[in-house]
Amino acid sequence: MLVFVDESGDTGMHLGRRGTSQFFVVTAVIFEDREEADACDRAIKQLRESLGWREDSEFHFSRLNREHRLRFLNHVAEFQFFYFSIVLNKAKLTGPGFQFKDPFNKYAVNLVFQNAKPHLTNATVIIDGKGELRFRRELQAYLKKRVNDEGQSVIRKVKLEASHTNSLLQLADIVCGAIARSLQPNKPDARDYRRVIRHREIKVQVWPR
Repeated sequence: MLVFVDESGDTGMHLGRRGTSQFFVVTAVIFEDREEADACDRAIKQLRESLGWREDSEFHFSRLNREHRLRFLNHVAEFQFFYFSIVLNKAKLTGPGFQFKDPFNKYAVNLVFQNAKPHLTNATVIIDGKGELRFRRELQAYLKKRVNDEGQSVIRKVKLEASHTNSLLQLADIVCGAIARSLQPNKPDARDYRRVIRHREIKVQVWPR
């Protein structure tokens, strides 16, 4: 079992300030079958080639236009993956811990894995390695400690990989971006992306309500 994790938004709590998002979204994309994951990976690479992009070009939601986002999602929607997302509604968060980036981020990642936990067995979790290496390594240990039950290996391994070399991390980015965009009703394309992959959605939790 493979799990690919990405995030959308920022951890800043000064709402209304330019560049600060209303929501922070973490998404876990899960493949139960490694062969299916490999097939999806190959399909994404083929899509990249068909677009005439370089091999190291990255599918990143915020950098794509509407046409490319829809083309990507329609291209992968046939594959057997499913996903969970947690959406932190920053306007309703209380408590001093949310003022600090690392605890904020760990809390969000833990929430999405607590929701996904009943569906996970001996999973290898792949997280985008960009950002501060110290924090990413702390997150590795934190996840295994918080999610694994005594005597039960929910998470077998947590790996850091560069998203520009991992097409399935890019899938997690696009899915996460689709969820984040669906929460912005003022955007004309707010409903366009999530509906393409709705059949792959297990749970998207907005917290707090």
